[in-house]
Amino acid sequence: MPDPQPAKRTPSPVPPCKPDAAVRYAELHCCTNFSFLEGASHPDELVARAAELGYAALAITDRASLAGVVRAHVAAKEAGLKLLIGAEVSPIDAPEVLLWATDRAAYGRLSTLLTLGRRAAPKGECLLTFDDVARHADGLLAGVLLAACGLAGAPAKPQAALLRYRELFADRCYAVAELHRGADDRRRLGQMRRLAREAGLPLVAANDVHYHVRRRRPLHDVLTAVRHGCTVAELGERRFANAERRLKSPATMLALFADCPDAVARTAEVADRCTFSLDELRYDYPEELCTSWS
Repeated sequence: MPDPQPAKRTPSPVPPCKPDAAVRYAELHCCTNFSFLEGASHPDELVARAAELGYAALAITDRASLAGVVRAHVAAKEAGLKLLIGAEVSPIDAPEVLLWATDRAAYGRLSTLLTLGRRAAPKGECLLTFDDVARHADGLLAGVLLAACGLAGAPAKPQAALLRYRELFADRCYAVAELHRGADDRRRLGQMRRLAREAGLPLVAANDVHYHVRRRRPLHDVLTAVRHGCTVAELGERRFANAERRLKSPATMLALFADCPDAVARTAEVADRCTFSLDELRYDYPEELCTSWS
């Protein structure tokens, strides 16, 4: 069972934004500050910003953790925003993948999978294999991160990894494309579209969100430096090249993926397939403790 509801905290102010009701977009890849030294925004800040931007839904996908979903759930109920429960996992023998729970049973399997990985590794780490994921895959949707498939490597290697996930998850598997205003975004998107097409996987857009607004980028740089045990000036390529890992408006995402608008529209399809809410959880006491005292 997740942690109890926290004391209410006032989110920091964010720039005003006019939602674009014509574009249905759900951010499917978002980490909070519960991804230790990776996320630079609180769950409620991310939820509030997503609601302001007019998102169809927001997925919380902390790295090998469900720790941030309780606070996000409370904030999402207040904001009237649909929340997807998920996690990002990194099997040692397969590319990183986002796992989203569609129902209560799938949430239980995801929780079991993360517990298994945490118990197999030193504190703060998670050790999982592709076979571990396979044993807990029922009911979960999977989004394979194309950036983790080695786009610069030999074409056969990323394709084989995608086919492996497709065989496991079948029609519950997607290929996730992410762009961050780099110099070669159009070429990269072309590569990702080709890989997804050859593997027979539908392409969805995401943004690998690490903070809710642009001004959190300096804080994220500091967190990254702490994680690597160096100064911000020494980070080099370990630092994000810009502040694009923030929540963007649906219209902005559509412009980024102008060559493949279906990838943006398909995010709402993924969100619609996920019906699980933390409201479904109840404490389950062992039978031997439920005794009569008459």
